[in-house]
Amino acid sequence: MDFTQDNFDLHVLQSNTPVVVDFWAPWCGPCKVMSPIVDTVAEEVGGRMGVGKVNVDEHPQLAQRFNVLSIPTFIVFKGGQVVDQFSGSMSKEAFKARIEKHL
Repeated sequence: MDFTQDNFDLHVLQSNTPVVVDFWAPWCGPCKVMSPIVDTVAEEVGGRMGVGKVNVDEHPQLAQRFNVLSIPTFIVFKGGQVVDQFSGSMSKEAFKARIEKHL
């Protein structure tokens, strides 16, 4: 799911399940590497966790709101609060392990 300024609070902060948000941009090389990994893991965690993306070029206010200084940055929200934040490219296994501990 693509998160925007308009739907972010509803789909992320008010979600009943944990949500991982990928802050990315189309020109970012490491973001392109992570995109298929994020998509695959999103399918694997299914209804247990929400997964979505924020294009920082289109929604810079969201990046500023959560102090995203480099991309890709991944923020895990649970109960409307930030419970984890990490950046950079990594293996599918490392990414999945990092987010699954919040299930």
